[in-house]
Amino acid sequence: MLAFQSVPSIPAERPQRMLSEADAIDIWIARWLRIRRKDLVQRYGCDPRRLYEIWWGERFPASREKAIQLFAERYPGLADRTHFGYRRIPRVVEARGQLELFGQRTLAEHT
Repeated sequence: MLAFQSVPSIPAERPQRMLSEADAIDIWIARWLRIRRKDLVQRYGCDPRRLYEIWWGERFPASREKAIQLFAERYPGLADRTHFGYRRIPRVVEARGQLELFGQRTLAEHT
């Protein structure tokens, strides 16, 4: 019994917060500023699935376009260098690999 008295109590979970359209716009902007998902969940006190509902356009579908306009106003120096796509990091279409360092051709080039 004495061992359990020294263990700190676990705080009760706070209730999940309902996100508004203004929150959705700020979440889009935070995504483009590369703020971690973990930090967004903590900031808004919501389930991580709510963020994905916003990013996939299931909730507040017009918030993305509004966020693009607001981002350009707030961060004019970053607007032309920011990728506003749905993926966080643009994928490279063709990966050549290390074989070209040794003069080797890839399997796709053999056909």
